[in-house]
Amino acid sequence: MKLDNNNHSVFLLCYHLVLVVKYRRKVFSDQMSQYAKDIFVRIGSSYNVTLEEWNHDQDHVHIMFRAHPNTEMSKFINAYKSASSRLIKKDFPEVRRKLW
Repeated sequence: MKLDNNNHSVFLLCYHLVLVVKYRRKVFSDQMSQYAKDIFVRIGSSYNVTLEEWNHDQDHVHIMFRAHPNTEMSKFINAYKSASSRLIKKDFPEVRRKLW
């Protein structure tokens, strides 16, 4: 892997995030996964986060990503989870029926 750097340091911060669907319901499709991935890339660009790998199953998502040391990880993950949940429920109404 290539090391990242800024003016005063060299670093390599890799994270593995697993997001699970509520009640482990099997609702993720390939189209929904791609949509969630696009949201991740879009939000990650404003937080200095780079997507490395994305895998999904019907009830969870595995995300490997890199970040800078100055990234506030809790704020980024909170922003991603809020935005993706809201947008997926809006654009994929069948998910709402399966979860409630």
